[in-house]
This record gives sequence, C-alpha cells and structure tokens, in this order.
Amino acid sequence: MTDTGPDLSGDWDLDPAHTRIGFSAKHAMVANVRGAFNELTGALHVDFDDPDASTAEIVLKVASIDTRNAQRDEHLRSADFFDAETFPDITFRSTRIEEVGDNALVVSGDLTIRDVTKPITIPIEFTGVETDAFGALRAGFEGTRRIDRREFGLEWNMALDSGGWLVSEKITLEFELSAIKRESAAASAA
Repeated sequence: MTDTGPDLSGDWDLDPAHTRIGFSAKHAMVANVRGAFNELTGALHVDFDDPDASTAEIVLKVASIDTRNAQRDEHLRSADFFDAETFPDITFRSTRIEEVGDNALVVSGDLTIRDVTKPITIPIEFTGVETDAFGALRAGFEGTRRIDRREFGLEWNMALDSGGWLVSEKITLEFELSAIKRESAAASAA
C-alpha cells in the first residue's frame, strides 16, 4: 500500500452498503453454507508517518446474520451458537497493522465472539483507492481467515452416521471492505 496516490492518512469509516463481512462453513461435510452480517460499523485510522498508530475496529450485529435460510438464521442467533440476546455484538479491534508487500497487509487484533476474546491475524489485500461519483475518497480491502469456531464458544454440532459432523469446526471469515475517508465524505455531502 504505497503512499503514491491520494493522501490515505486519516480516519475512514466502513460503508455498510458496500461492505460484506461473512463466513463459510461446511454443512454435512459436503457443501459450503455462506452467510453474512448485514448490520455493521467500522472505523480505520491510517497513519503513514507512524504505522504503529494505524488502527481498525469493526462491530457486527449478531441479530443481522443472514444465510438465506430463516430457520438456520434463527438457530444461529440462539444460545446453541451466537446467543444474540446475551451477546449482541461481535467485535474486532486491531493491535497491529503492518505492510508486508505491495498492497499486502497483515492485521493482528482481538476478535470477540460470545464474550470470548482471542488474538487473530488476518492477511488483507489493499484493492485500491478511488474518488467516487459523489466526491468521496474510497479504499477497498479484502481478506479471509480460517478459525476454529469452538475456540469462541460456538460448540453446537450433530454427529453424522459417517462419523463426520453436521457443521464444520473450521469456519472461513470473509472480508470485503469499502471504506470512505471522513474528510472527503463531509466535503461531498456539503
């Protein structure tokens, strides 16, 4: 993420209409089920002069989980999985962001699900920066990370006759982020 185009230093907000944070899991050991959290907020602080001062924070609303199946979504919101009533948010707070190559970042931080916080590291690709049709400066980022859901208290499962499990223990988190620089958003709204 070289500092050659527009000034990327500053504060950015995730655009929920153009951001997808989702997941995929194996169902019955044979098919992927994909889902996403439709309600989210997030903020980034980018500091090229002091990269250690760069930060990222994301909050997902568990009740907004959407796998395109209402019955499954209700089960995921229940105490068997996310327990949305008791733990309404999933949070990620970065502890370190480092550039590891052209357009390649490694974001380390604390992921909290069901009041269980674990450190994770996410490889992220910076996909570009562009001024949109309304004058707002946008930046894009993408990445994936596999986690073991059991480490976050998501332990419900059902054994299959074959010896496998109904829901895979490993889950792939999927990040497709569109962020808007705050100063440019304010200028385009004026």
